[in-house]
Amino acid sequence: MPADTVSAGPLWAAMYHSVADPTDDPYRVTVSPDRLDRQLRWLRRRGLTGVSMDRLLSARAEGRGAGLVGLTFDDGYADFLEEAVPLLRRHAFTATVFVLPGRLGGTNEWDTPGPSKSLLTADGIRAAARAGMEIGSHGLRHTDLTKADDAVLAADTARSRELLRELLRDLTGRHEVAGYCYPYGTVDARAIEAVRAAGYAYACAIDPGPLTGVFALPRVHVGESDTGLRLHLKRRTHRWRREPVPAGEYAEYAAHTRRTAHTAHTERTVHDDTRAATTT
Repeated sequence: MPADTVSAGPLWAAMYHSVADPTDDPYRVTVSPDRLDRQLRWLRRRGLTGVSMDRLLSARAEGRGAGLVGLTFDDGYADFLEEAVPLLRRHAFTATVFVLPGRLGGTNEWDTPGPSKSLLTADGIRAAARAGMEIGSHGLRHTDLTKADDAVLAADTARSRELLRELLRDLTGRHEVAGYCYPYGTVDARAIEAVRAAGYAYACAIDPGPLTGVFALPRVHVGESDTGLRLHLKRRTHRWRREPVPAGEYAEYAAHTRRTAHTAHTERTVHDDTRAATTT
């Protein structure tokens, strides 16, 4: 596919948050486990497979992925491990969870007023990775990057990635953190450049409009009210509601991941050699 063309259409990526009782849900960020199970069944019955953003983008870069749906869970709630992971595994799906390394084991203090929800601990993040889920960064403390000064912008992007890479280093055998998700879905050119400079391979937004690209990927909100009929309508109208990613950016994504994989292999070898030397 020529680099100056656009893809066949906007990629389909679903945006979830918390998986719990949605009774007290002023921000519409909670879906019940039963509703999530029904939504995943709906995908599977239509021959669709829920995957991480990393897998979806890799498939797109290879000219494939028509039957793949990106599943993302923002904020890194503890209920992702408790409720979402068992359901994803039941349907043989994977997903990307965007976590906050500056709030490990904390709560969603940015959602006030509203119910207090626990966030994943370091052990919880590792457990999600062991279950086959992709771990991405949601920044350090859920800060709107479009309102951040230069120091906060750097910490929220580069520092959060460093912390997650270190957290996952010995666990997974691959300690890359490829994805970033903009808190609140807000994004501008300055935020995109900071994410790119921090070494990420992609970033998720919600509806970035003309900024749409691999570093500002569009997604669709999925919540408790989304029955099969609503999902059908959202999927049918998606191509008119979101912009497609320029096809050449998928190729850039693939090249970026190849470079970072080589770098990670080199770093891992040095790390393993150093650890072996200190234990002998």
